[in-house]
Amino acid sequence: MSNKEKYIQAFVETLSIEPEETVGLKYQEIPNWDSVGHMGLVAAIEDAFDIMMDTDDIIEFSSFEKGMEILRKYDVEI
Repeated sequence: MSNKEKYIQAFVETLSIEPEETVGLKYQEIPNWDSVGHMGLVAAIEDAFDIMMDTDDIIEFSSFEKGMEILRKYDVEI
């Protein structure tokens, strides 16, 4: 499984959405991506890529695309 597939899978499993719904998705745009869903999503991404995100990155993680940008800081290319 590619890094992009793992990243999309974290959204699909955590937020109960379809893969095609991830593109352009923003924090709090859907009911499942609330503050609790956000922390679950962060945990799923951290597990998938064996990283620990900084608090600032967790706060800045405001969209599907922003998450990919943040992961580059942790040497994860998507």
